[in-house]
Amino acid sequence: MSTATYTVTGMTCGGCAGTVKQEVERVAGVTAVDVDLTGAKVTVTSDAPIDEAQIRAAVEEAGYELKA
Repeated sequence: MSTATYTVTGMTCGGCAGTVKQEVERVAGVTAVDVDLTGAKVTVTSDAPIDEAQIRAAVEEAGYELKA
């Protein structure tokens, strides 16, 4: 099992967090997603490490950005 936490910019409400969670959950191999709106973080749990580019693409599809 692998867990990684990323900073997401632009989330301002529960709807934003829900949209990010939905998109990241679609990434193959992801088993759990926890979005911390106040901390602007998304924690991704997966069976094996997932390439950050896949998470970045999912977050961008939701309309937000991973902070570098």
